[in-house]
Amino acid sequence: MSSTTTAPIVPSYVQGGWWTPQDAQGSSVRDAATGEEIARVSADGLDVGAVIEHARTVGHPALARMTLHERALVCKQLAQYLETRRDELYDISFRTGATMRDNMIDVDGGIGVLYTMSSKGRRELPNANVVIDGPVEVLSRDGSFLGEHVLTPLPGVMVQINAFNFPLWGMLEKFAPALVAGVPSIVKPAPQTGYVAEACVRMMLESGLVPEGALQLVSGDAVDLLSHLDYRDALAFTGSATTAHALRENPRVREGGVRLISEADSLNAAILGPDATPDTPEFAAFVTSVMVEITAKAGQKCTAIRRVIVPRDRVEDVARAVREKIDQKIVLGDPRADGTTMGALVSLEQLDSVRSGVQRLIDAGARPHGSLEAPEVLRADGSRGVVEDGAFMSPVVLTFDDADADLVHSLEAFGPVTCVIGYSDLDDAVRLAARGAGSLVATVCTNDPDVARTLVTGIAGHHGRVLTLNREDAKTSTGHGSPVPHLVHGGPGRAGGGEELGGVRAIKHLMQRTAIQGSPAMLTAITGVWHKGAPKQAAGCERFGGSPEHVHPFRKALTELRVGDALVSDLREVSLEEISAFATETGDTFYAHTNEEAAAANPFFPGIVAHGYLLVSWAAGLFVNPDPGPVLANYGLDQLRFLTPVAAGDAIRVELVAKRITPRVTDEYGEVAWDTTLYNQNDEIVATYDVLTLVAKEWPTPSVG
Repeated sequence: MSSTTTAPIVPSYVQGGWWTPQDAQGSSVRDAATGEEIARVSADGLDVGAVIEHARTVGHPALARMTLHERALVCKQLAQYLETRRDELYDISFRTGATMRDNMIDVDGGIGVLYTMSSKGRRELPNANVVIDGPVEVLSRDGSFLGEHVLTPLPGVMVQINAFNFPLWGMLEKFAPALVAGVPSIVKPAPQTGYVAEACVRMMLESGLVPEGALQLVSGDAVDLLSHLDYRDALAFTGSATTAHALRENPRVREGGVRLISEADSLNAAILGPDATPDTPEFAAFVTSVMVEITAKAGQKCTAIRRVIVPRDRVEDVARAVREKIDQKIVLGDPRADGTTMGALVSLEQLDSVRSGVQRLIDAGARPHGSLEAPEVLRADGSRGVVEDGAFMSPVVLTFDDADADLVHSLEAFGPVTCVIGYSDLDDAVRLAARGAGSLVATVCTNDPDVARTLVTGIAGHHGRVLTLNREDAKTSTGHGSPVPHLVHGGPGRAGGGEELGGVRAIKHLMQRTAIQGSPAMLTAITGVWHKGAPKQAAGCERFGGSPEHVHPFRKALTELRVGDALVSDLREVSLEEISAFATETGDTFYAHTNEEAAAANPFFPGIVAHGYLLVSWAAGLFVNPDPGPVLANYGLDQLRFLTPVAAGDAIRVELVAKRITPRVTDEYGEVAWDTTLYNQNDEIVATYDVLTLVAKEWPTPSVG
């Protein structure tokens, strides 16, 4: 094996600057395809406590000075910047053994998470630092005492310890939600591929977009970060189930309250339905999925298919078909060589570990379809041959006569390896899938809805995600092994028991849920959202609390509008003729609006009543200001409820209150949600809903009364 002592140590970025240890040799990191030493890793002498304190005292305040939407926008801008340097990241990643297809998962996937978290954060969460979580609970008869749940950023840091297989995606899928939530990140990459994470962090810092202290990088092997954390902090770990268990037993987690978000390896399953015979599209899709999942990233994926569960009479058919598909599609070689479709494992040590695991499975009764011998591969120069110092391994498919062989359900060979076992019936398939003791993902491949329902409901409790695969989605599916940022990634039991991603759920994981109680005015002040019973400044009808001195809230630009600005209207009488005309014009001739005798027989109505949507339309007529102004558009209603029927001869009025104001950080307007209540002449509530409008931040015409 070639060696050198001149390879540079991968630097850390801590306390606002780049740092490397003095006089440290470090551990060697080699090119996975050639064995050439490319870097060394060491964090000897690093003051870990100072790194964490910097995040708390510099990073946290810097993020707190920004709103949630401003932080989310930084995610988008970082994604755009990294896209301009994507090819540089590809070139660096080739050294890990990753092919261009693998880079699409890791590099492009990581950038995609930044985009998704930015979009989700700005569309689904408020432009604030307090997020209301769930409805208000009225805790007193008169409404003077309320309770609700709110989310605020964790007051500490988020430390992420990542696996070697996805140095960019694994980092960015943790960093993005933490940034949006307002929690500084300390990244500890795996030493085998930490140089890729370092290159990405360097680019992010060079963009000038990352707030000081919001992102630090600790490059090294054994670094004790956990002993410096406490209940304020979170630790997001991706790696082996053994290490995850050790972290869970650490006193800082077990007794000190550090939040552990663990995503560990798992023996994921793919189940072939009994209807998916070799002549069906489902069989073909299933075979392709298995082939892809054991060859992408050379099988080094926590979501790879490790157990292929098929009808007993199809075990050999499936194994043979997967082997044939591998032979047709897979070209093993240096990722820099044209034509390579599967690269090397990350290191010779990893290669030895996978080969050892396969041999143990063979000793336990497996029949191998494939070889453990050093394969001939495509070299970077286009020649073919065995590369002595390259960590290459041919894919291996193993079949078992005994589907309950213990090692099938307990040993993961973390490489291009899978086991095919047979089931007797659907209940047996569910039982075998559950023997994995908790997995990240499973595939159910069938075109029979009853089979899908039985299998999915049977295994769902043992898995974090289940993909149903059939002829309809085979070409559009994102695949068994590709977590998408919109959906939860994680799983119970052996898989770690944690959750990552899942859209805004990922952001909320890095926030503290707190129950708050108090008067409507206090809850309004704390949350920035108006609560019923809180003070309001109302324009409009004086007999219902309005004042002609106050400006109609629709005449106020976003910079002038305040939560609690309101309008109260006078009463409007309802006539039978108007109800009948609305029924005729719209075609909504439901008997409650047209047939007095039938309507009176209905237990909910006193006779003919006005259409609910007619009432909403009349309400708009009572609050809309007709002249051009800062209110640019109505884009919908939320939570519409009709509570009291309105008959001919009744009257209605409306109260409209600015409930929630959300300026957009990228546009010259924002959203305003207006708490809207319709009352009848007896002050009974007729309907409640939120009117949603787009309002200009500035308006050239002065506000008028």
